[in-house]
Amino acid sequence: MTITIGVHSSNPSLYHLYHLSRLGLAQEELAPLGESVVFHPYTNGVRTGELLSRGVIDFGGTGSTPPVTAQAAGHDIVYTAVSAPRPEHGALLVPEDSPVHTVADLKGAAVHLAIGSWQTHLIAKALDDAGLSYADDITAVRGDDNSEELLRTGAIAAWVAQGAQLAAARRTGGLRTLVRTGDVITDRSVFFARRDLAESRPEVIEALTRALQRADDWAAAHPRQAAEIAAADLGGSADDWETALRTLPWRIEPVTDAFIAEQQEAADIFHRTGLIDRPVTVAHALAGAGADQAA
Repeated sequence: MTITIGVHSSNPSLYHLYHLSRLGLAQEELAPLGESVVFHPYTNGVRTGELLSRGVIDFGGTGSTPPVTAQAAGHDIVYTAVSAPRPEHGALLVPEDSPVHTVADLKGAAVHLAIGSWQTHLIAKALDDAGLSYADDITAVRGDDNSEELLRTGAIAAWVAQGAQLAAARRTGGLRTLVRTGDVITDRSVFFARRDLAESRPEVIEALTRALQRADDWAAAHPRQAAEIAAADLGGSADDWETALRTLPWRIEPVTDAFIAEQQEAADIFHRTGLIDRPVTVAHALAGAGADQAA
C-alpha cells in the first residue's frame, strides 16, 4: 500500500517533512510496515477534508479551522495529533496611530485575514469574547499580498499576519499588535486522516506522527536552513523566515480533551455566526467514534 500525504505551505511540520523527503524520514518510518510514501502538494489547506474524503490523500494537516469546517461539510475525518501551542505564530495588527485599541473598536471595520484558516478561529473567538459577531460586526476580507499596504494607508482597519510576513511587518515598524494569537487561542497545527486508515492501521498513524516529529526536530536544530528553504520556495527574506520559524514549538503532541474542548468552542461559535450551516460535535472526529456519528 502507498500512503499519500497531503502537503501545503501553511502547515510547517508537513511542509518541512515534504522538503526533507531526500532524507527519507517518512519512508524510514513506514517501510518496516510494508508501506511506501508519496506526497500530494496542494495550495489551499481548507481543501484537506475534501481531499481525504475523495481518497486523494490519506493524511494531512492544517490549522484549527479546516477540520471543523470539514466536519460541517460531512467529511469523515479523524484527528491524529496536534502541535504544541503556537502563541507567537500570528497577530492581529493595526497602525500605531489607529483609534482601534480593543477588539470591540473593530465594530463596522474591514479586517483582512486568511478566511477559512486558523485566522478565522482567532478573529471569530476574539470578537465573540468582546460580545461581537464575526458575521455581523466586521467585514472579513480575504487577505492578499496588498494587505499590509492597505493597512498602512488606512484602507482597512486591521490585518492578521503570520510567519515571515509578520516578522517583516514588525521589522519595518509603524504597526502595533492588537491581539496576540496566544491570548485568544492555542493555534495548534492539527493533523487528521481518513477514518478507515486511522482505525484499521493505527501503527501507520503512529509512524506518520514519528516522521512529523523527526521533521520538527530537524527544523528546530537547523532554523537557518529551514528558513532558506521557505524563502526560496515561498518568497520573503530568509532572515524574516528564520525569525518566524524560531517562534514555533516544533513539538508534536497527542490529541487531548482540552484540545477537543477548544475545537468544540470554535465549532459552536462558527455555527452561531453562520460560518458553518449545521452544528458539529468535534468528538465524533476521534478514532472509534464511528462513521455514522461523524457524518
